[in-house]
Amino acid sequence: MSRIGKKPIPVPTNVEVNIEGRRITVKGQKGTLSLEHRPEVSVEWDQKERLIYVRPVGGGKKARRVKAFWGLYRALVNNMVVGVSQGFRKRLYIEGKGYSARVQKNELVLELGYCHPVRFSLEEGIQVQVKGNWIEITGADKQKVGQLAANIYRSRPPNVYTGKGVRYEGQEIKLKPGKVLAAGKGM
Repeated sequence: MSRIGKKPIPVPTNVEVNIEGRRITVKGQKGTLSLEHRPEVSVEWDQKERLIYVRPVGGGKKARRVKAFWGLYRALVNNMVVGVSQGFRKRLYIEGKGYSARVQKNELVLELGYCHPVRFSLEEGIQVQVKGNWIEITGADKQKVGQLAANIYRSRPPNVYTGKGVRYEGQEIKLKPGKVLAAGKGM
């Protein structure tokens, strides 16, 4: 049994849920998200209790696969409900002399010490704010917010010797000692 899949998903009063066949549409103040689920699971909407139930369909030889999809789609539907009601946020910090970020039209432009600026086009439903060296990414779709943050991080990960680069909020970088200090000759 899937521990995650067994839990019902509570739906806030300001969120509308519509299920037509295998397509689930969730609408809230932050936007509208939709998802088509696989035939291995069924999604049921209880309007009186305002709960969504995700249940497995079938079993037998494919029981392990069915259980995997059961937990996966419960988590995806829950992320949709949370996204349209509260939204998701990721914050990144740029550290380094001359490193900067700015938003131009529908694009995030980063100066990260390369000979060219690094550009990211912003998808619909994703907002990016730059305040000093902080980049804040917000949106209703958890996958899009996380993927954009990962792409920005990957463009210049933190250097373990100098600490320069892009890092997530709360991420600590353990700096390694240089060769001179490690050998004890620099003192």
